[in-house]
Amino acid sequence: MYPIIKNIHISCVILTFLSFSLRGIWMLQDNPTLQHRLVKIIPHFIDTTLLISGIGLIMILHQYPGTQAWLTAKLMALLIYIIIGSIALKRGKTKTIRVTAFFLALATFFYLVSVALTQTAIPNYLVNIILIL
Repeated sequence: MYPIIKNIHISCVILTFLSFSLRGIWMLQDNPTLQHRLVKIIPHFIDTTLLISGIGLIMILHQYPGTQAWLTAKLMALLIYIIIGSIALKRGKTKTIRVTAFFLALATFFYLVSVALTQTAIPNYLVNIILIL
């Protein structure tokens, strides 16, 4: 069961990235397609499947937020991604705010993926960036 749920989860991560990126590009272009009914519904289906598969993986692996630092960081980053993504695609009052939020959301998304891949809350590339600064 684990490989199936993991593959569903990874597939949804890819679909979420593609969906968010495409909607972000449409936002940048003021494309009316962003208001299409399916464009508003499909991401919720993908993200719900992503969340359910993530919970399934947590249950199978017995690794829980609060006990695993990397998983806690991932959960916190997910909440930040949701908030910033919402600002980028809907709630930002100006185009500048939406564009800034879009790129911050993409950065947060890549952080989420790197945490998942490394299973560490602060991946090495972030440590290197911090040391350079």
